[in-house]
Amino acid sequence: MIKGIDVSKWQGNINFQKVKDSGISFVIIRAGYGNLTSQKDKCFEENYRKAKVAGFDVGAYWYSYAMSVDEAREEAKACLSVIKGKQFEYPVYFDLEEQKQFSKGRTFCDSIVNTFCGELEKNGYFAGLYISRSPLERFISESTAKKYALWVAEYNSRCRYNGDYGMWQYSSKGKVNGIGENCDMNYCYKNYPSVIKNGGFNGYDKKKSVDEIAKEVIDGKWGNGEERKKKLSAEGYDWKAVQKKINELLK
Repeated sequence: MIKGIDVSKWQGNINFQKVKDSGISFVIIRAGYGNLTSQKDKCFEENYRKAKVAGFDVGAYWYSYAMSVDEAREEAKACLSVIKGKQFEYPVYFDLEEQKQFSKGRTFCDSIVNTFCGELEKNGYFAGLYISRSPLERFISESTAKKYALWVAEYNSRCRYNGDYGMWQYSSKGKVNGIGENCDMNYCYKNYPSVIKNGGFNGYDKKKSVDEIAKEVIDGKWGNGEERKKKLSAEGYDWKAVQKKINELLK
């Protein structure tokens, strides 16, 4: 279980180093809302930059007002434009909260989730859905819920959703050193950074297999000794597993 927060312009100026020192491991940042790039969160760029400098794993979310599939597609395009060129270690989430959306029923809600998230996936992103537990159970089908990284909000002592989910937002009234306003608090139960980096999502290049890296080492592309260990570790590879494969190949 990993502890994190999500933030937007409403948290104001954030001292991310103090947040990091307080024991927070990841940050999900609002990129924007609606279907226009001009609706980018005014603090998104600064929050992203400062979170990265402080060493955080970062994700993003986009707040939806879509009332049709076409509008959901336009929201996805706006989101993609805003986040272009950035790397995220956590999913990029479709934030579904509006009652007028839920009032149109399950088929409609499924359609806008699948449209937005599908557009993100076509562009190489690891897509997710943020939603409160009650509307999730009422207005999102099981098949749609299983397609994407699920982030469930329920302000309780536990999350009572019975399906599979990767993250739980358990409070909107968190007090964190480095942030002057209340912020949302989250627990994550999946190793998204590993999945995303190894899969080549969210601006990362897909990692090569241990076999491929071992052959490159044999060809002299990764140096020797401690230099090799440091290079492999820096790129996210298990140097011990690579060495084991090298030994097998050289038998």
